[in-house]
Amino acid sequence: MNPRAIFGAALATGAALLVACGGGGALDNPPNLANPPGVSGQKLSFAYFQRCVNPVLNQPLPVTLNGSTSLNTCASAGCHDNSTGTGGALRLLGQATAVDTATLSADAIRATDMYKNYYSSLGESVVGAPDQSRMLNKPLVRGVLHGGGLIFENTSSREAQLIRYWISRPMPQGQDEFSAAANTMFNPATGACNTE
Repeated sequence: MNPRAIFGAALATGAALLVACGGGGALDNPPNLANPPGVSGQKLSFAYFQRCVNPVLNQPLPVTLNGSTSLNTCASAGCHDNSTGTGGALRLLGQATAVDTATLSADAIRATDMYKNYYSSLGESVVGAPDQSRMLNKPLVRGVLHGGGLIFENTSSREAQLIRYWISRPMPQGQDEFSAAANTMFNPATGACNTE
């Protein structure tokens, strides 16, 4: 058989396999398959993330891996840095600067590096369910592998409390991530981040 005939036969076989994998064959998805919407459709606070959670991601923390402890940040090159990190889906921009939410439009905020960090962190969070969120479970090495090892000693660590608080307090139904309801997440006298 000549090379063109072999190539043609291989191409026809490949096309048949593609059809069988999802083009109406026995292995096709059912026609009524649909991904369910989020439980509540609620958003997590951008203001709390920016002031309380993002600093945790940039803070040098003790990393315990294979019995050895060193200092590193979540946003560092070997971990979750957007361009050189090896840390899975969470991608961070360590140089993200604070955003003035009082003067910028929602669209302008959504174009910033800080918002990119927020959005990536959302991908690791189950709104309203911190104990189901990788954002909390991975640094605690709690029921899930974390290539960076143990970051938070336990759930009582300040860093774990900040992340838990953020995930467990979504904005009211129908309001976006910039809702003024986030003001209750800070101490009214000092502006400090609440954890309880």
